[in-house]
Amino acid sequence: MPAATRSSPPIEPEEPIATTVAEGYAEVEPLYSVSITNLTTGQPFTAPILATHSSGLRLWRNGRRASTEVKEIAENGNLAPMLERLGESNAVTDVLVVEGPTIPPVLPGESTTILIDGSRRSRFLSVVSMLICTNDGFTGLTRQRLPVRVGDERSWRVRAYDAGTEINTVDFSDIVPPCAPLTGVETDKTGTGMSTPDLAENGRVRRHPGVRGAEDLIPALHGWRGPVARIEVTRIR
Repeated sequence: MPAATRSSPPIEPEEPIATTVAEGYAEVEPLYSVSITNLTTGQPFTAPILATHSSGLRLWRNGRRASTEVKEIAENGNLAPMLERLGESNAVTDVLVVEGPTIPPVLPGESTTILIDGSRRSRFLSVVSMLICTNDGFTGLTRQRLPVRVGDERSWRVRAYDAGTEINTVDFSDIVPPCAPLTGVETDKTGTGMSTPDLAENGRVRRHPGVRGAEDLIPALHGWRGPVARIEVTRIR
């Protein structure tokens, strides 16, 4: 049956987690600890969505058109369509949204660690989150294999993607309102949490080119080089 969507507060990084090493798959349903670290200096992430699922699900493909669900996250930080899709999917075992002591929960240079359930049929993890100070940037993982045995770990340094759905104006007027205050920039532009038809771009998901131009975003602050996040997963049961 479809997975139920839930929110998960972060666990403290220093919280001890008991682990046992076992050969093959454990008899109990798997449980995973997932840590997400924001590697940027000025790109807050929206609350990440995480899902454990079978191989039949993929949130996006590089070089393909973004789904409506990815578009809404990348442009507007709108999680609802993706949560609905995942919650109704028979391929999904668990779906959660990261909550934390800060809003958003993964600020530049910070990490959050959460727990997510798996199952013997759900051997894959997907994660998606908006880069708040972009027109349609996002990051995450799509259909990556989870660790097999208790105590096993996997980690990824993940890039930023451009959804290809909105022109990169780098103008605060076309970017979600939290960007400027979260990064300490003063502006009289209010921003928008809605897609702007005049900026629609009939493109495809690709590697994000970064922050360029000289409108409002500041490359030295909002820009990045290389991966924007590190995601680490440990099977703890």
